[in-house]
Amino acid sequence: MRYYPAKNDLPSPHRVNLAIEEAFREYGEGRVRMPPKIYVTFEKGDFRTMPAYLPGIGIAGVKIVNVHPENPKIGLPTVMALTVVLDPATGMPEAVLNATALTDLRTGAAGAVAARHLSPKRRVVLGVVGSGRQAAAQVDAIADVLEVTEVKVWSRTPANAEAFCRRCEGLACDTVSLEKACDADVIVTTTPSRTPVIMSEWVHEGTHINAIGADAPGKEELDPALLLRSRVFVDDPEQALHSGEINVPVSMGLFTGEMISGTLGDIVCGRKKRENRDEITLFDSTGLAIQDLAIAALVMKTGDGIDLPFP
Repeated sequence: MRYYPAKNDLPSPHRVNLAIEEAFREYGEGRVRMPPKIYVTFEKGDFRTMPAYLPGIGIAGVKIVNVHPENPKIGLPTVMALTVVLDPATGMPEAVLNATALTDLRTGAAGAVAARHLSPKRRVVLGVVGSGRQAAAQVDAIADVLEVTEVKVWSRTPANAEAFCRRCEGLACDTVSLEKACDADVIVTTTPSRTPVIMSEWVHEGTHINAIGADAPGKEELDPALLLRSRVFVDDPEQALHSGEINVPVSMGLFTGEMISGTLGDIVCGRKKRENRDEITLFDSTGLAIQDLAIAALVMKTGDGIDLPFP
């Protein structure tokens, strides 16, 4: 068994985007085995276990990942993760990966896959709501598949938005109001909010939205009226109903599972697509275990590991 220190062996956004798109293709074709996440909650956060088997690349395993929104106050990341990879034939542990940085990359890549297929424009103004690590991962991944002419970023902390823009090397980036961040061709939301921060009237027709922040029951970033104006696609229906952007509107009777237009797997496989340039499309991302296995496989192929004798 080997341990892979992910920070030393991060694959490029382009390679991650390709691997994640292929994982969603397998999902869309019904070839993966993946039960929903299991949540264990604490007073200040939670951790989730995410098992899966991805037959196309012969990899199985489980990720353990926490979400503690108050961690930055004590100098720790909000999200930290560990992935254990198993040999499907024997169950023998093959690798343990520091998956903290990999989680950012694979989530960013899912947003890029959605934006590539659902944005009606190839040259886009990108609105970013939130300025943390996932916001940065979304920008990096989307810039690989679309020509980003301008980034408009909003953060509750203006200094964080300014620091975010300094990080966006090679891209025109401005700090703006929340409403102006929504005046964009593609919008990415990456906050831990439990009340809507994006109002429906701020979003114009023809926009594509990646709703990333809502990944647990009770989280909600978007005005429910915006969902009703949009064609909503999810990564996995069961997870989305439980803990995605749609979970609160569903619990309030404002949205139903029957109103989901399809999955990202459906889009990648060509069964579903944007129907016209004027509709609003929305990708509700909860994060799938197959994404973690796909990026783990990349690191295991090219990264330098440390031997850990087992059994």
